[in-house]
Amino acid sequence: MEMEKARVHVFISGLVQGVFFRWNTKKMADKLQLSGWVRNLPDGRVEAIFEGNKENIEKMIEWCKKGPPEAIVEKVETIWEEYKGEYKGFKIVY
Repeated sequence: MEMEKARVHVFISGLVQGVFFRWNTKKMADKLQLSGWVRNLPDGRVEAIFEGNKENIEKMIEWCKKGPPEAIVEKVETIWEEYKGEYKGFKIVY
């Protein structure tokens, strides 16, 4: 049985910069075999796109609601998009 593929665009607000959020996001995305990217935004939020198995994306979103130990996540906005399969692996974008 083929896994359902999905894509989600995520915006994470709170104390999420300077706490290794991107690095830990990449580590978790790699573990869940998701592709896409993560970056800091000038307004203090973190933005990410995750593509892959829908179940794993949902686990990733749950992780984003907590983040790494030093983070204080206030809000996670999710925008589900059409799966494109355009990324090879997961990277941190600067």
